[in-house]
Amino acid sequence: MELRQLAYFVAVCEELSFSKAATRCFISQSAISHQIARLERDLGVPLFERTTRAVIPTDATTRLLPLAKQMLSLESAIRATVRTSGPRIRLAANMSFATRSLSAIAGTRAAHPDAEIEYVIKPFRQRITAVADGDCDLALIRGSVDQPGLAVQQLWVEDLVIATSSGHPLATRDTVTLAELSPYPLLLPPEQEQVLLHNIIRAAFAELPTGPTYGPPIPPDHTATMELLNRPDAWTVLYAESPTEGLVVLQLTEHRLRIPVSAVVRSDARPSPILSTLLTNLHR
Repeated sequence: MELRQLAYFVAVCEELSFSKAATRCFISQSAISHQIARLERDLGVPLFERTTRAVIPTDATTRLLPLAKQMLSLESAIRATVRTSGPRIRLAANMSFATRSLSAIAGTRAAHPDAEIEYVIKPFRQRITAVADGDCDLALIRGSVDQPGLAVQQLWVEDLVIATSSGHPLATRDTVTLAELSPYPLLLPPEQEQVLLHNIIRAAFAELPTGPTYGPPIPPDHTATMELLNRPDAWTVLYAESPTEGLVVLQLTEHRLRIPVSAVVRSDARPSPILSTLLTNLHR
């Protein structure tokens, strides 16, 4: 059993898709399938039931998952313990923050030429854990988090965009209102996967006489683009930096759908000129 196999195992558990887990781990789908198969042989039990449409965890997976996360957390703690004491900052984020983050890192490096700043790609929950464990100094998230030992600083607010297929009845419009969108099916990931997004939608429609018409949830192994192409009467909500190739992007006249982007740091972190400069550059 190898730590990387446990990391791949956790990724498949959280994504419920070998292809999405492979993308998240920056390896091919065949490679991640091979490593999971090796882990299953080492443990002597199947971990997932694979069908053409779903990846279903077994009972053994339910028991293994918390232990695997503990092992990976210990690995992060070990790395943090032996980390060099030089001027080094680790920023955890996802790819949607890459453009702004890399610009902020460049500006920070210009002010602190000796600083080493790493940009680490992690999903939401692993970002929070990495900061709490000391493996990363800073995490970028949408929304907020309430966890002992962590401090949250809002950096900016971004508008969400409306996306449809080119065949949608409103696709020729430059702007739309929520009331105009209300009769058409709204496609979103399951609420347990995107709680913040669902809360923002509910809050926006709370002021209107009618709420959204929800379509079926977007399956974990499907993309919003494909779902909209299959449902040309539907619409969805995307983060501003999300890929929109093949879709029509519409602006809301009300500008009601907005989401805060925040920095998460340890509340007991020592003041750092490099970190302060990075936060300032991210805030611009």
